[in-house]
Amino acid sequence: MRIEVLSLIISLFSATAFAQNIQSPDGKLSLSIGLTGDGEPTYQLSFRGRQILQKSRLGLELKDQPAFNKGFTIVKTDTSQTDETWAPVWGEVKQIRNHYKELVVTLQQVAHKNRRMIIRYRLFNDGLGFRYEIPEQNDLKYFIVSDEKTEFNLTGDHKTFWIPGDYDTNEYAYSTTKLSEIDATGRKAAQEIAFKTPIAANAIQTPLMMRTSDGLYINIHEAALVNYAAMNLMVNRQTFGLLSHLVPDAVGNKSYMQAPDKTPWRTIVVSDKAADILASKLILNLNEPSKIRDVSWIKPQKYVGIWWEMHVGKASWSYADASNIKLAETDWASLKPHGKHGATTANTKLYIDFASKHHFDGVLVEGWNVGWEDWFGNWKEVVFDFVTPYPDFDVTELHKYASEKGVKLIMHHETSASVSNYERRMDEAYRFMKQHGYDAVKTGYVGKIIPRGEHHDGQWMVNHYVRVAEKTAQHKIMIDVHEPVRPTGLHRSYPNWLACEAARGNEFNAWSSGNPPEHETILPFTRLMGGPMDYTPGIFQIKLDAYQAGKKEQVQTTLAKQLALYVTMYSPLQMAADLPENYERFIDAFQFIKEVAVDWDDTRILEAEPGDYLTIARKAKNKDEWYIGAITDEQARTVNIPLTYLTPKRSYLAILYTDAANAHWKSNPMAYQIQNFLVNDRTTLKIALASGGGAAISLRPAAAEDMKWKRYENSR
Repeated sequence: MRIEVLSLIISLFSATAFAQNIQSPDGKLSLSIGLTGDGEPTYQLSFRGRQILQKSRLGLELKDQPAFNKGFTIVKTDTSQTDETWAPVWGEVKQIRNHYKELVVTLQQVAHKNRRMIIRYRLFNDGLGFRYEIPEQNDLKYFIVSDEKTEFNLTGDHKTFWIPGDYDTNEYAYSTTKLSEIDATGRKAAQEIAFKTPIAANAIQTPLMMRTSDGLYINIHEAALVNYAAMNLMVNRQTFGLLSHLVPDAVGNKSYMQAPDKTPWRTIVVSDKAADILASKLILNLNEPSKIRDVSWIKPQKYVGIWWEMHVGKASWSYADASNIKLAETDWASLKPHGKHGATTANTKLYIDFASKHHFDGVLVEGWNVGWEDWFGNWKEVVFDFVTPYPDFDVTELHKYASEKGVKLIMHHETSASVSNYERRMDEAYRFMKQHGYDAVKTGYVGKIIPRGEHHDGQWMVNHYVRVAEKTAQHKIMIDVHEPVRPTGLHRSYPNWLACEAARGNEFNAWSSGNPPEHETILPFTRLMGGPMDYTPGIFQIKLDAYQAGKKEQVQTTLAKQLALYVTMYSPLQMAADLPENYERFIDAFQFIKEVAVDWDDTRILEAEPGDYLTIARKAKNKDEWYIGAITDEQARTVNIPLTYLTPKRSYLAILYTDAANAHWKSNPMAYQIQNFLVNDRTTLKIALASGGGAAISLRPAAAEDMKWKRYENSR
């Protein structure tokens, strides 16, 4: 009895008195961990002596078992430091430094058969990552996480860039409010989002971007989301605390685990400069290295495609006006075509010709396969088989034609959210792709998920996305995923996973309230923190009444801003999204899209403020060429762009694609100008951006024939 009492006293002493601090390698960030009097794990985070997170509790709730959230003692702590450099297969920079201090805390619940849990913290110069680990142990093998109790207790009523918490979509427009003003149900109904499952008035999604009143920038997200449900955040609008909320499955459980196991990393990126948030590689560093040994077949690329014409109503995905379509029973050749089908052999050849003429890598074709007459909104199990083309789409002929033109066709697999159907058919579909020369596929998940009751962002679907990445890699196929869970850096582990949508893309401008001018200045600080986005920029015909008289929708940028997005919206897979005839009309502006790189050796975030403006310079892979993009919100402004990163004592030809003096995103969006100047590393460009506008600049070493151009006057 006395021994038991003594053990209890020691345990309580350990629980209340123990605390440990570590600092980031550069000393700017400080992490403090400990236990409450109830044995609850806690952590605190400070930046240069300024508190970022107050004491915040950690833990996991388990179904039908005691929770992993209190009654802990700290068995041991281990510290270490890592400093290494690695090279991504593709990316924004040539090399990435992975430098952090690690604190591993082993916890034990004496009252529950000495069950153990580990919390692993990694403190970088730009932020913190931590995760829960459940080691192998005798009395815990299989368990169900009913929720996660991770807190992020903030220090004030910060300015916040947010979208509503939702189990099935991330395609909301962003709101900018204080934490205390968040109301995810009191905003617009977002009727243009057909399939959504909002959580609560105080629920928001990650990545979450915040700015404090004293000028600190905080970004909260997660890294390496594998075999676990995605995390939303519940906001306490009085105390400014955030609490994790996991996406449930069809029976209400959050994640099924088997020891030894681990959760994704929870990430907090912090700086007093907004540009540092965008430059952070913390999320990538928390992901595992490439699981693909031979990556020689993975190629960043630009593409055009049969896509935008459907969104503006010029063409259709479907082949016929038909009802009661059944995939295995319908005689597709007997159906009478309605005449608006976009994915015909003839139309695809026109896109192939355009791609070949302008040296694009690929042509995406949507609506090539049978089933589009009956795909939307019916929660139907079997819609597509992914191998049967419409009668007017000759797969064999187009393979031959594209090969002769030096162009690759890009496959489209819309699943209509019948994921169980896609799972059954993936191997056959990927074999079909390779047989007909397709090396890349765009997948889609529009609709309510089948298996019924599952959600886009739940554990089952998270595992599906990874299975697709693994299986396509086995077939040497690159993927671009639309309507998935938001990315968490897994493109490091699966570099064939070139891009995702997972946010409100450019197509919303064609048929909804659209994307306001600030939208593209927010996305890099939110959605793109986890990975590249297939935003589909490059729309030149801004006013959409050109396709239908009286149509009020339009792209809410200037034409010059559409060019700038190729630099500011990073992706190794970039679409020239407009119709070929529109590019032919503005062939001088189209030159920038033709030339801009998609893979980079260096990236410089020159200036940034979420929701306001962004200027980025990038150096093309293995070339002495730089490309600059500058964008603004609805506020016109002038930006000063230094060129100090250019090779000293070398003249460059700078081609400036800018808003015309009278340009405006609403009233005169297609007014632009192009100017050529000679510049060097001592030059600072002064560029006027229109309301909702932007600027795109290309820089390459000046050749002899370029010396005719005037030298830019604003040189230092």
